[in-house]
Amino acid sequence: QVQLVESGGGLVQPGGSLRLSCAASVGIFSLDAMGWYRQAPGKQRELVAIIISSTTYADSVKGRFTISRDNAKNTLYLQMNSLKPEDTAVYYCYARYRANGMDYWGKGTLVTVSS
Repeated sequence: QVQLVESGGGLVQPGGSLRLSCAASVGIFSLDAMGWYRQAPGKQRELVAIIISSTTYADSVKGRFTISRDNAKNTLYLQMNSLKPEDTAVYYCYARYRANGMDYWGKGTLVTVSS
């Protein structure tokens, strides 16, 4: 089992910033895809950003969010700037394990953007 543990969620005012982290239990060289999804109340889970061979962002976060990874720390990040109330959601780390092609999910971290 690949373990993914998110951190960094919390309450922030509109226009503020948060940085989410996802620590993986395996070397991320062994993961051929890593990304962030989110799910807001009453909505389906949606892709926020993902790294496969290149980086892809949802249109709603382009220019505001940046996905990155640190191979030495086996950690994925999501830097979120200019946050909006519409960004309120549970954010989930995602990874695909190269060895078996299976999908793995973290338990999620809640981001609440509110004044």
